Amino acid sequence: MLLRAYLLTGMVAHKLVWEVLKRHAGSGPRPPFRLIKAVKIAVLAGLLLQCFLPEILPIAADPFPLQAAGLCLFTMGLAVAVAARFQLGRNWSDVESATVLPQQELVAQGLYRYVRHPIYLGDILLVAGYELALNSWGVLLVLPLIGFVLRKAAQEEALLRSSLRGYDAYLQSSGRFVPPVLTMLKRRTTTRP
Repeated sequence: MLLRAYLLTGMVAHKLVWEVLKRHAGSGPRPPFRLIKAVKIAVLAGLLLQCFLPEILPIAADPFPLQAAGLCLFTMGLAVAVAARFQLGRNWSDVESATVLPQQELVAQGLYRYVRHPIYLGDILLVAGYELALNSWGVLLVLPLIGFVLRKAAQEEALLRSSLRGYDAYLQSSGRFVPPVLTMLKRRTTTRP
C-alpha cells in the first residue's frame, strides 16, 4: 500500500510541476485541444487508476525484485524529468505546440549538457518504473511510447536546427537520450594538461 501511495504521489507531483510551470512561464500560445492532448489525459488517468486496482495477471509470483527495480527507475525518472524541466526554464514549450518560442535560447548546461531530451528520458523511466513496481504487463506499453518519443525528438531537433544558433554543434556534443560516452571521454582527454 505504501508503494502505491508513493507512486501515486510521484505521478501527481510530476503533473503538478508541469502545470504550475506551464502557467507561470506563459510558454507561448495555448494549443487547441488535439488528439495528442486527449491521449496524454487518457494515459495519465489510466496510470492513476491502476494504483487503485488489484494486480491482474501479474508478471511475477514474487513481485519484490520487480517492485525494487521499478521503484528505482520511477524515482530516477521522476528526478530527471523534474530537474530537466526546471533547467529548461522559460525555453520549454508544450509538446502539443511544437513551436520555437521567440525568446528561446539553446540550453546546454545541467542535464542538457549531456542529453538533448532528458525530460523524455525521465518520462520513459518514470512510466516503465511505475509499471514494473506495480508488477504489471503494462510495462510493454512503454515500447510504443518509446517509438512516439523517438519520432517527436527527431521532429523537435529538425525544428531547433533551423531556428537556434549553435544547435548543430550541440547535436555533435550531446546524446539524444543517452550521454555520448565516447565524446565525453575524448573531451576529457583533450582537456588534460
